[in-house]
Amino acid sequence: MNKNEMLKHVDHTLLLQTATWDEIRQICDDAMAYETASVCIPPSYVRQASEYMGGKTAVCTVIGFPNGYMTTKTKEFETRDAIANGAAEIDMVINIGWLKDKKYDLIEEEIRTLKAACGDKILKVIIETCLLTEEEKCKMCEIVTSAGADYIKTSTGFSTGGATFADVELFAGHIGPNVKIKAAGGISSLEDAYHFLELGADRLGTSRIIKLVKNEQATGY
Repeated sequence: MNKNEMLKHVDHTLLLQTATWDEIRQICDDAMAYETASVCIPPSYVRQASEYMGGKTAVCTVIGFPNGYMTTKTKEFETRDAIANGAAEIDMVINIGWLKDKKYDLIEEEIRTLKAACGDKILKVIIETCLLTEEEKCKMCEIVTSAGADYIKTSTGFSTGGATFADVELFAGHIGPNVKIKAAGGISSLEDAYHFLELGADRLGTSRIIKLVKNEQATGY
């Protein structure tokens, strides 16, 4: 896989609380120039970014972010609003407390509700692996598959850890055939990016890869 092919798997990301429109516009410009899979940005910028890029690059946004403990109705509203504003991809955060309480039916129902709200748009499910046991990660692979989501995603990048090779390998061994993997958070080198894809990831959520390609200082998510 060459660099251009790798970039087609990148969700070029800026989710910092301090993000300004000038910064969002810059990552939109970079995403269009380097032909990334999407830009992943805060919901408040979705309409503006969608209009700015005019369909050249998909707009992804986050729902229930970063903690996941909002009500399902709130997440459903956020999802429908984001899609109405032009989002083509939705990255939702699960209710981690429900997982710890083994309320598996509620988690699956919530994912199904948001997938229904997405219609033909892509739904990725963030499970925040750094907060989970291996048993919980495996259970979430099962739930995400059963609920009909398109992707399982490792991390928000806003908790105690990001994507690991071990978690992507674990996902690859436990998800169903219709679920893809997104590794996100802390992908800090081109070598790591390639390795995540080799292990089975289909998407990479990162703010650093384009900076590395441009030979800029690579800090961030």
